[in-house]
Amino acid sequence: MVVALVFTTNITLAQQYDLLLKGGHVIDAKNNISAIKDIAIKDGKIILVSDNISSTSKKTIDVTGLYVAPGLIDIHTHVFVGSKANTFADGVNSVSPDDFSFKAGITTVVDAGTSGWHNFTQFKTQVIDVSQTRILAFLNIVSDGMDGKPIKDDFSNINIDSVASAIQQHKDILVGVKIGHYEGADWTPFNSALQAATKSNTPLFVECHLPKYTLEEQLSKMRSGDIITHSFEEITERMPIVDSMGKLRPFVADAQSKGVLFDVGHGGAGFWFNQAVPAFKQGLIPNTFGSDLHRFSMNAGMKNMLNIMSKFMAIGMKLDEVIAHATWNAAKAIKREDLGNLSEGAVADIAILSLQKGKFGFIDAAGNKLAGKQKLEAELTIRAGKIVWDLNGISAKAWKKE
Repeated sequence: MVVALVFTTNITLAQQYDLLLKGGHVIDAKNNISAIKDIAIKDGKIILVSDNISSTSKKTIDVTGLYVAPGLIDIHTHVFVGSKANTFADGVNSVSPDDFSFKAGITTVVDAGTSGWHNFTQFKTQVIDVSQTRILAFLNIVSDGMDGKPIKDDFSNINIDSVASAIQQHKDILVGVKIGHYEGADWTPFNSALQAATKSNTPLFVECHLPKYTLEEQLSKMRSGDIITHSFEEITERMPIVDSMGKLRPFVADAQSKGVLFDVGHGGAGFWFNQAVPAFKQGLIPNTFGSDLHRFSMNAGMKNMLNIMSKFMAIGMKLDEVIAHATWNAAKAIKREDLGNLSEGAVADIAILSLQKGKFGFIDAAGNKLAGKQKLEAELTIRAGKIVWDLNGISAKAWKKE
């Protein structure tokens, strides 16, 4: 007779992690965390967030004194880079996201309608599929996006069904519909974009280069969850949100109450202190910090998304607020709630930030300067569990001369 022996044990094998972040101040708006925590990562995912994780790890990084946030999400970029001169779609006016994202703590960028349904596949093959940065996109209502072709009197390249179908086919990448850079007075492009967004159940992203449409009309047509960008600009082609007396226009406040989202969209000309400061004081806080990254903005007043966040801290936002708006708020705005958080099981996209103290100057599109006493900087960026940026070598081994 064979007797089966069953042994029980109270010994639990310790989990070995790929990466362990120790002692950082974790800020995770989704999970209401703002405290010192450890984060364990394995197979590109966040496995555990706890007060003190003592299990073994292939690599342990001391991030004491630093802020640990979800990877930042920049919802307004132009990254359909290519060889065409003087264009954004497949052109030199767009920029390669990997060249700029990680050094600013950004792990996800959203392209703001640089491509349309006709050339999106090229954008995907040429840029999205070969980039380390996660690239999502708003799809332009115009078939070829921002390729420099005039569309003022030609609506033949607008097809609502083609836009909605492309979004359905690529719903892992395409997060909404974009309208912008139209100089005509006919509402067909705007209304078509709105219909395509409704049909695809996605947000409409409105870029305010629409000089024949009044701002009030645009905001009145927009739905709760739709996004307007360049919110704080003062340019001749669009009425600013703050009037000459420094008052926030009532229809702007009404749109905010309705649920329209306001993105910064800094760019080279899209951010002015004379709009942002009084608007902030009257309760219009940006929902997201889109940078409008492109060839002409990256070396101007904008700098990068962390610089924008630091500007708003100088204006009056708290650290936890700006991180929340750059992560969880941005994820919700594009309906990608799998991103922008540090939940256990989430992809390990993480930004480790330092808060520099000193005397700093922040510049707007008009060349005006606002003084500040603190500035955010990316010390370490992790994308899908891999270290992709390390400013000061905190993940590296100390060199010793033999």
